[in-house]
Amino acid sequence: MPARAAELRADSAANQARPRVSPLPAPQRILIVRLTAIGDVIHGLPSLCALRNAFPDAHISWVVEGAGAQLLEGHPALDEVIRAPRRWYRSWGETRRLRKTLRQRRFDTAVDLQCLTKSALAAWLSGAPRRLGVAGRNGREFSRALNNVRTLVRARHVIDQYLGILTPLGINNPKVEFRLPESAADAAFADRLLAEGGLESGRFLVMNPGAGWTSKQWPPERYGELAARLRRSHGVPTVVAWAGDQERRLAQTIVDASGAAARLAPDTSLTQLAALERRATLFVGSDTGPMHLAVAVGTPAVSLHGPSRASWCGAYGEHNQRIQVELDEGPQRKRPGADDYAMRAISVDLVAERCDAMLARLLSAGRSTTGDAA
Repeated sequence: MPARAAELRADSAANQARPRVSPLPAPQRILIVRLTAIGDVIHGLPSLCALRNAFPDAHISWVVEGAGAQLLEGHPALDEVIRAPRRWYRSWGETRRLRKTLRQRRFDTAVDLQCLTKSALAAWLSGAPRRLGVAGRNGREFSRALNNVRTLVRARHVIDQYLGILTPLGINNPKVEFRLPESAADAAFADRLLAEGGLESGRFLVMNPGAGWTSKQWPPERYGELAARLRRSHGVPTVVAWAGDQERRLAQTIVDASGAAARLAPDTSLTQLAALERRATLFVGSDTGPMHLAVAVGTPAVSLHGPSRASWCGAYGEHNQRIQVELDEGPQRKRPGADDYAMRAISVDLVAERCDAMLARLLSAGRSTTGDAA
């Protein structure tokens, strides 16, 4: 924990060290651009909340592709979700349609959290005269040419970088909030799942074996061994979440290797998974959407890292744990079937040790299952 505390202090010091500038005029119509992926959309939620807190009367829209839209629909800080088709920028017709949709809203400010060519292009197509982005190496590709209000952000975690983009609007070091809502239907789904499985809210784990790259995946047999050990040590069962056929096979391997300590979750939507995770004691998984979702709903998390930097995109917040033994930043790591040596360097003993300490504290305290992460 001393190392984590020092890391968090460094994050805070870096943010506070940003030069203060005269804020821009208050925006009235704001467009947030973070097109993909699920985890990164979640990382953008604190920026949405900070904008809403700073400008309660502003109209705020978010343009997004794919499944991340599920998490934005009905968010209390957001007025509108604008869904863009996948790879819209490769089609002149789709680009024109998106431009028309965005121009109709008459945005005065666009906030490009993604800072790639495609996201900066969406911000530019909106017609917003002020387009906020990142200066320096994190302003990638052509985003530095298309975004005209650029901030040099020094942050250790991606969430803090996103928040740093808001500095020209007078938003400095805001409280980190996610405010993910839970519908009555999703709550009923999760409660029914617990009742049918004989699970007690606040006394079970959620694990997820998937990741966007194979090099991010921890061996499923190790998850199974971990589940067995934690069941013996703390009496808590594990629910293994999955999405798609490939993850389901990995999840089944965990269940088979757990000695009946783990069970397979049913197929869930993202919002149903959020409701399930909200009721869990602890989440264990790699750098993937379900891990960041657990953080967003206030469930303590242990994130495992190999080809992604734990300090940059690990489980956010001082009450969470980020584990990294090796860092693989080689150019091959994103390819299908890439070597997972950096993940295999993480032992079951190490993860069990971190989980043991967290579970001892959480179970004795009786973790609240309704909190938000901060």
